[in-house]
Formats: sequence, C-alpha cells, structure tokens
Amino acid sequence: MSLVSLFNMSTQFKFFIIPLKSFKEAESDLNRFLRSARVLTVHREFVDQGDNSFWCLAVEYLGGSPEQESGKGVKKRNQIDYKEVLSPEDFALFVRLREWRKGMAANEAVPVYTIFNNEQLAAISEKKIATLADLQKLEGVGEARVRKYGEAVVKIVKQASGSDDGGSE
Repeated sequence: MSLVSLFNMSTQFKFFIIPLKSFKEAESDLNRFLRSARVLTVHREFVDQGDNSFWCLAVEYLGGSPEQESGKGVKKRNQIDYKEVLSPEDFALFVRLREWRKGMAANEAVPVYTIFNNEQLAAISEKKIATLADLQKLEGVGEARVRKYGEAVVKIVKQASGSDDGGSE
C-alpha cells in the first residue's frame, strides 16, 4: 500500500438500527465500526414505537478499499503499515528506532509520539539520517528535540548502516 492510496477515499454511509430492547449486540457493532472508521458525521433519529422503539443512525465516513468497507482488514484510523511501505532494511531500522523511542518514553514518562512520531522515524529510516543537521531538517523536528535525542538517533542509524565511527557531526 502506498502513501498515495491513503488519500484515495470517498464519502460513504453505513446504517445502524439500535433497538431499545436487546441493544447490546447492535451497540457493540456500532462502537466497533466507529473505532475503525474515519467518521465525518452521525445522523440519528429516535423512532418511538412503544416497546419496539429504536434509534436509527446513519454514519457518514471516509471510505477506502472494499476490504475496509466489508470490515475485513480494517486498521486503526490513519494507521500506516510501515512494513509494507518501507524496504526490509529501512523497516529493520524503523523497528530499532521505535524500540529506542519506547524505552526513552518509559524513562521520561511521556507518550512515545512526543519524542518522534512514526512518520518521522520512517523518514529517518528511509533517508538514513546520520547527522544532527539532517535530523533538524525533518518536518516537526526542532533544535530542542535534536539536542535532546539527536545523538542517540544518529548513533542508531550509524550502527544499523555499519558506519558507527563514534561521532555525529
């Protein structure tokens, strides 16, 4: 799957009926769908039919491939499978960087994405960024982040490429 195909989405509708009696299964289906779809709007109407009353919902969402529409292979919102996008060598480096980031985030008690997000790690892996200057050229990476994490990132990249000479610029 290419990054371009992520943007090839069209508006779709999915309809749900949630009966007031025995609503648990329908509610679970709705919640599962809402977690997996990029929802634009939810149109809802209560239909009063006494004991047979129900909610009718029309969910407008960004649709994608037939697999997504059928519910098969549905991934989290905006999730990119970097194993498919990156070369095997780049993906191996990406995994090493993610492991480093996970440990660093645990030590600092912060979410992993505050250190570097997956898109930045993928760019570091693809471009084999091996200098602090190149690291700072990445979108969203400023001086403070380069000062705090740059040496470690450059070292990991150099180790992965077999050119760890101990310095980083």
